[in-house]
Amino acid sequence: MKKRLSTIIAGASLVALALTGCGQGSPSGSTTKDPAATGSGGTTKVVVGVLPIAPSVAMQYGIDKGIFAKHGLDVQLSTSSAGAAMLPAVSTGDLNFAVGNPLSVITAVNKGLDMKIVTGFSNSKATGNDINGVVVRADSGINTFADLAGKTTSVNALKTQGDLTIMESAAMAGGDPKALKFSEMPFPDMEAQLERKNVDAVWLPEPFLSKALANPAYKLLGYPNQKAIPGLPTMVTFTSGKFAQEKPEVVAAFKAAVTETLAAAEADQTGAKALLPAFMKMDATVASKLKMETWDGTVPNDQLTKLAALAAKHSFISKAPDISAMTVK
Repeated sequence: MKKRLSTIIAGASLVALALTGCGQGSPSGSTTKDPAATGSGGTTKVVVGVLPIAPSVAMQYGIDKGIFAKHGLDVQLSTSSAGAAMLPAVSTGDLNFAVGNPLSVITAVNKGLDMKIVTGFSNSKATGNDINGVVVRADSGINTFADLAGKTTSVNALKTQGDLTIMESAAMAGGDPKALKFSEMPFPDMEAQLERKNVDAVWLPEPFLSKALANPAYKLLGYPNQKAIPGLPTMVTFTSGKFAQEKPEVVAAFKAAVTETLAAAEADQTGAKALLPAFMKMDATVASKLKMETWDGTVPNDQLTKLAALAAKHSFISKAPDISAMTVK
C-alpha cells in the first residue's frame, strides 16, 4: 500500500510540475530556425508551442495518428516553461502556433499584442464533477465562496483563471471579491499547508483534487470554473496576426487538423492517455485514471467573451477585447 501511494504521489508531483510550467525539453522534436518551411514528404513544417501538461498530449496523439500529415503539416512540438513565454515567441515568429490559456491570450491582446485564436482546445466540465475545485477543511466553517472573504486561498499562480473564477464565484454568492486573499503555491504543497492551517482553502486540479477529497478531514467547497462560466475553456490554439495574414493556407490546414485531432482524442481518451507516460513522464497508473478536460476544436466564443468580461470586471485587464475580431475566420 505504501509503495502504491508513493507511486501515485510521485505521478501527481510530475503533473504539478507540468501545470506550473516547470517541464523541460520538447515532447516531440524541437524548434527550427526556419519555421513553416518544407517538411518531410513535401509537408509544411510548423513549430507549435505547448505546455507540458496532460491535455497537451492531444497534439502528440494527432502527430502519431498521422492526422497532421494528412493535412500536409509536419508538426514539431516545442515545450515552453511558461504560457506567457509563448506569446512573444508566437509574435516574433519563433513559434508558428501555440496551445495555451485563453486568458493569457486575451491579456496579451489587451496589451496591444496582435494574437489570433485559431481553434478551441480543451474545456472544463459544464456539469458534474469538474477538473478543478476549491477544497477547505471540513471543520473550517467555510460553506460558500462568500465565506472566503478575509480568508487566504492558495492558487498555483496569481492573476490567472484560478483566482479570477474564485472571485467571481464569491461575488455570485453575495460576497465581496475584493475581500478575498490569495497566495501563490505549488500544487504538491497545498494539502499539507491546508492541514497545518497555514491557508484556509486551496484550488486543486486533478489528480490532487481527488486525492484531497479522499480524506474526510477535507470537503469540496465548489467548482469555480463551473460556477463562474460553465464549460470554461482551459486552452485554445493561437497564432500571430502577421502569420495568419501571410500564411492563410497553413493556418487553415492547422485549424482543420487540430479540429480533427481533438475529436479523435476525445473519442479515444484511453488511447490518448496511454501516451502520457512518454509525453510527460507520468506514472502509467496515474495517467490511466486521470480525469481529463473535454477536447473540442470549436472556438467557444460565448465562454471566451464571458471570460474577457470577467477579467475586465475584476481589473485583470483594462478592457475586454472583441473575441470575434481576434479569432481566425
